[in-house]
Amino acid sequence: MFSWIHEEDFFEIIRFIESRDISGVVNVSAPNQVSNCEIMKTLRKLLHRPFGLPAPVFLLVLGAWLIRTETELLLKSRWVLPTRLLREGYAFKHPLLEEALANLL
Repeated sequence: MFSWIHEEDFFEIIRFIESRDISGVVNVSAPNQVSNCEIMKTLRKLLHRPFGLPAPVFLLVLGAWLIRTETELLLKSRWVLPTRLLREGYAFKHPLLEEALANLL
């Protein structure tokens, strides 16, 4: 799963945290995580690209080696839920991926 957030929500969450004097750990992500497959499908739809080519793992490993980073950033799931933000009453302006990407594009 992939956690994401719209830039406007990111900014508003920082203001929300400051205004309520919230301390401690707060996960800053949209409430609706998606798979990488769904992200790519949505991007292709919005950019009017009929298909995409998959990247084999060995190419990701090679690319990570070339830029001196770890493939973990690409290959591992990071399922972050904004439980505390929702509990504190934050209302997301862009909770759904397709609407958020359409707004940004």
